Amino acid sequence: MAGRTHSEQDPPAAASGDTAGAARDEPSAPLPGEQGSTTIADSVVNKVAGIAAREVPGVYQLGGSAARALGNVSERVGLGDVQGQGVSVEVGERQAAVDLILVVEYGESIPRIAEQVRSQVIKRVEGITGLEVTEVNIAIDDLHFPGDDDHETVFEETRVS
Repeated sequence: MAGRTHSEQDPPAAASGDTAGAARDEPSAPLPGEQGSTTIADSVVNKVAGIAAREVPGVYQLGGSAARALGNVSERVGLGDVQGQGVSVEVGERQAAVDLILVVEYGESIPRIAEQVRSQVIKRVEGITGLEVTEVNIAIDDLHFPGDDDHETVFEETRVS
């Protein structure tokens, strides 16, 4: 996807809590309109894609193991926003490309989950932002097994007396 050009009149974007660090917070080039233009920050597309992916049954979590660990710590101390974790986007003037890292529930069909996530992300990003989604690349990083969370809870409870 080609790089974006910005005029000096582009508004500054607010800082994002993107723990993956892949999304930029600069606004995309304006979407033309008859009575003005609309700019959409990369972090907005990032959050929409992350929320859309989590809406699919069988998706346990987003992000690689290191990003999830860092995200959990950041969230506990109130610094993190996990909505964009495991998501990176590239936003152009009228198009967006999305990369996702997923953890899938054990026993689910990975090809079916990937196709449902891809469809949901395209539907939500295009519907909410008006940008055409050119691709959604999905990497399955891990499987979540039933009972994995129970072990973590017991471990946390026994560390503090």
